[in-house]
Amino acid sequence: MEGVSSRITLRDLVLTRVRDEVARFNAAPDKQRHLDWERQADRAIEAFGRNGFFVLVDDRQVTELDEELELTADSDIRFVHLIQLVGG
Repeated sequence: MEGVSSRITLRDLVLTRVRDEVARFNAAPDKQRHLDWERQADRAIEAFGRNGFFVLVDDRQVTELDEELELTADSDIRFVHLIQLVGG
């Protein structure tokens, strides 16, 4: 993720990701609705709190939103969305 400082909390990392994704969505010429990134960010933070997704940074799961992360240019950041299986 470009523009992310080397020291950042997981909360700020999630907010940055959401802002970037919403900006990309809103920039698409065929979109009939415009998303509010702050509303989407609130939903993402809420989803994290109820285990809707988790975040791996350099193969380590980060479990606290206020944990400060030390990122490098080579850091591997993965957002993993969990979905419920049918019948499970």
